[in-house]
Amino acid sequence: MNARRDFLKTLGLATAGYSLVPLLSACGGKTTSDATNDSTTMITSTAPELFFKISLAEWSLHKMLFDKKLDNLDFPAKAKNDFGISAVEYVNQFFADKAKDTSYLSELKKRCDDNGVTSVLIMIDREGEMADLDAKKRNTAVENHYKWVEAAKFLGCHSIRVNCFGVGTEEEVAKAGTDGLRKLSEFAQPLGINVIVENHGGYSSKGTWLTGVISAVGLPNCGILPDFGNFCVRREKGDMWESPCVEEYDRYKGVEEMMPFAKGVSAKAYGFDANGNCIETDYARMLPIVKKAGYTGHIGIEYEGSLPEEEGIRATKALLERVGMIA
Repeated sequence: MNARRDFLKTLGLATAGYSLVPLLSACGGKTTSDATNDSTTMITSTAPELFFKISLAEWSLHKMLFDKKLDNLDFPAKAKNDFGISAVEYVNQFFADKAKDTSYLSELKKRCDDNGVTSVLIMIDREGEMADLDAKKRNTAVENHYKWVEAAKFLGCHSIRVNCFGVGTEEEVAKAGTDGLRKLSEFAQPLGINVIVENHGGYSSKGTWLTGVISAVGLPNCGILPDFGNFCVRREKGDMWESPCVEEYDRYKGVEEMMPFAKGVSAKAYGFDANGNCIETDYARMLPIVKKAGYTGHIGIEYEGSLPEEEGIRATKALLERVGMIA
């Protein structure tokens, strides 16, 4: 009896005339009572937890950032205060000249700390092609990424995201990409930073091609950032982004192939139907693929559709939370 009384006091229910059973019933819990020994066994049902953590990719706010309506330094606070997200993924374009500016990076880190926000990774663009067939240009691209590896270390990130682009045959670009990624990963390894490649168009959007390159690099800190979108292998005019896609790799097959090398995941979304489901990607099919691989890290929201950016972010977050609960 004393144990039961202490239990009720802990719940704040040991007051005259207060019934435990109605309260638990109202909360959706179940109780069974054994009148013989006057003990009460309580069975409560709790909501399942997500198998992953949610982060916010800065590109989701790229219009606002390019229009100077948001500053990179304010990104961590916005993620936390406006969307309830405590982890961020930066894009180097929004602080391109600050990679070696320790005062700036210190302020950015302070703002993360002040808001309880974790820095996850930095997405790197416009620093040269990691798979350029010209060895001199490729080495320059590798060296251009060094400062971002160091900035990622300073901010507490675990990775930088790079691209593996080059012009040539699949075999030629794979060989060059293996060389470039290995050199950069060797530089990053002592600093504890991962070098992860996103499927970002061209050969890199072929799951088997990209996993083949990462396998050939053969270093534990070289991996992949599978993106639910970005599976266009060839466009009408041969460009990377602008013209219509004429050859697309199966996104579900691609993510499944990439997941064994995943050190991050990017939840791309463009449009939603009336039920809040992503139009171009079936999240109810995609998230179980991620879960089956044993992944428990961050899934970054990367909204790029026609809705206002903030609305699109909230819609993607709601979808991840809803489907993630049952995946």
